[in-house]
Amino acid sequence: MAAIISVSNLSKTYASGFHALKRVSLEIRRGEIFALLGPNGAGKTTLINIICGIVTPSEGQVSVDGHDIIRDWRAARAMIGLVPQELPGNPFESVWAAVSFSRGLFGKPKDPGRIAQVLKDLALLDKKASKLMTLSGGMKRRLLIAKALVHDPQVLFLDEPTAGVDVELRQGMWQAVRALRDAGVTIILTTHYIEEAELMADRIGVINKGEIVLVESKVELMRKLGKKQLTLQLQRVLERVPAELARHRLSVAGGGKELVYTYDTQAERSDIPALLRDINAAGIELKDLHTTQSSLEDIFVDLVRNGR
Repeated sequence: MAAIISVSNLSKTYASGFHALKRVSLEIRRGEIFALLGPNGAGKTTLINIICGIVTPSEGQVSVDGHDIIRDWRAARAMIGLVPQELPGNPFESVWAAVSFSRGLFGKPKDPGRIAQVLKDLALLDKKASKLMTLSGGMKRRLLIAKALVHDPQVLFLDEPTAGVDVELRQGMWQAVRALRDAGVTIILTTHYIEEAELMADRIGVINKGEIVLVESKVELMRKLGKKQLTLQLQRVLERVPAELARHRLSVAGGGKELVYTYDTQAERSDIPALLRDINAAGIELKDLHTTQSSLEDIFVDLVRNGR
């Protein structure tokens, strides 16, 4: 699939000497949902702000659908909608006026029908006359998306879009995001709710200390870096792993009532049948067993902790 955003050797050093980004290269594909994950201070917001034309890079190139963000900034910026974390503007302004103003910023002609459709899609049409100060937190989040979409961008950046939003509204917002993706809009999101990235994203990018750690499809990431655990519940307490089971690298857990076997999900075959035979030969009686698989959050924490 062709890239709609291309980032090449992008760096940003602030006047203080802080290196926020270090030669970042990245391609985001047209029509995908791309989740950018990283700890606080990793460089997520700096990267987004450079692509959106808010921050000037120190070096490197960025293009949006072939438009260089420096040389052809007006065309590049028109391709992008940005949903920030906070709602700016006049608290006494109406929802309709706020969205209309955002459309006008991009030189788009007045189009009441388009504005009404965007508000309807985000369940805000019945609030069109309401003042911004009267909106709930969830409504403000949806208004931010409406303001970002009203000029019909091809790329939508969502910076922590569901922070502080209750579970029901969060699910509604993700339905709206899926609908946008289905309509051909490319979605780039940052989120602290890693389970959302696991649920929504087509590909995952991890950034740490200003550098891209990896970019991988969600399925491949889980396959390559995920781990599975087989927990064996024992009939009798075991103080230590018997010597004859040492090759399986087991660990004792649950106060001696469990043996835990961890294996790589990428392996086509595991040694579980051999393990069970050896356990039986060692005279260890099992009560039950179950498996668990690492989540995207487990993988993310491991990547950041190990600086990979």
